[in-house]
Amino acid sequence: MNPTLLAIISGVIGLALGFVSLWAVRKSDRERAGWADVEEPTLSDGAAEVLAVIGRAYVVVDAVDGVVQASPGAYAMGLVRGHTVISDDLIKMIHTVRAKGIIQEREIHITRGGPSKRHQLVVDLRVAPVGDEYILVLADDRTEIARAQAVRSDFVANVSHELKTPVGAVSLMSEAIEASADDPEAVAHFTKKLQKEAKRLSALVQDIIELSRLQSTDVVRQSQLVDINNLVAESVDRNRLTAEDKSIQLQVGGSATRPVYGDRELLGTAVRNLIENAIRYSPENTKVGIGITQRDDAIKISIKDQGPGIPEDEQDRIFERFYRVDPARSRQTGGTGLGLSIVKHVVAQHSGEITLWSVPGEGSTFTLSIPAVDRVTEQDLLETSAPA
Repeated sequence: MNPTLLAIISGVIGLALGFVSLWAVRKSDRERAGWADVEEPTLSDGAAEVLAVIGRAYVVVDAVDGVVQASPGAYAMGLVRGHTVISDDLIKMIHTVRAKGIIQEREIHITRGGPSKRHQLVVDLRVAPVGDEYILVLADDRTEIARAQAVRSDFVANVSHELKTPVGAVSLMSEAIEASADDPEAVAHFTKKLQKEAKRLSALVQDIIELSRLQSTDVVRQSQLVDINNLVAESVDRNRLTAEDKSIQLQVGGSATRPVYGDRELLGTAVRNLIENAIRYSPENTKVGIGITQRDDAIKISIKDQGPGIPEDEQDRIFERFYRVDPARSRQTGGTGLGLSIVKHVVAQHSGEITLWSVPGEGSTFTLSIPAVDRVTEQDLLETSAPA
């Protein structure tokens, strides 16, 4: 926060609290005369409005660390309870500010929830003296920002690591080809490996671009009515050659009578990725099933493979970026580790969900569920998009 703005706020609150103190003293004098009961001092409406405008949680404490007033956000963060400051870190900052008369700023971590569901809040605190008696605490919940920064850092680190492998392999293969210029068989062998690594590198870069594009796409503005039957048929056709190379049959069943509302290209990417995954992890001479159903105002697309299956303890992490159940197998099959992450983002942007059923040795079934468009909404959309 701008120090000048903080000074203005402190001045306003200091003036308000000065009146509160004067009022409380006079109230105390009247009480001794038997006129009325003393009430808890509190901020004036004007001071509270100033604090509300800045958009941060706040706490005002007195000379004995009692809470004069606190915003709902301060209670929600777990900084105060009742009229008591319960954060040890905050209490230490208050004592330092009171002793030295300086403004302090610090980021603290607050653990919330019970033993089974504990999570940490990241809170930015700024503590400043207000007059001779009061301390003002401004608190900003930066948990989501910190989490986004951590995800971004992990993503950059993972991308760097994943790119090093194929880039290094391409370099080694090119050197091997150069060293084996007089050996046609060796050249052919290393050239084949070079092409494989180049394809892997190309797929990885393409997935990274796709994921970045997906995160910056406004689905609402680019949405249209999408026929799931046609979408699935096109996705199957796009994967048919890959399936034929492994003698895998693609069997499609079911249909949807209602469209969905969304980005056709993104939905197609999600379905293609799931079918491609199913083909990649299924043995040769097997089948991959693609089913379409419509239930409870939702269109469901299920893709079942005959692969090795996914252990239960791995299933919660399968949609993480670059996470692989079997890294060695993924390298052999050419997986980038981003396909399922892309699918998850697409589904989330379409207000849907993706579920997984899998048993080791029995294969896996991924099911996309996207809200179907009701007839009234469909007619409105068609009239809106119709040419004038």
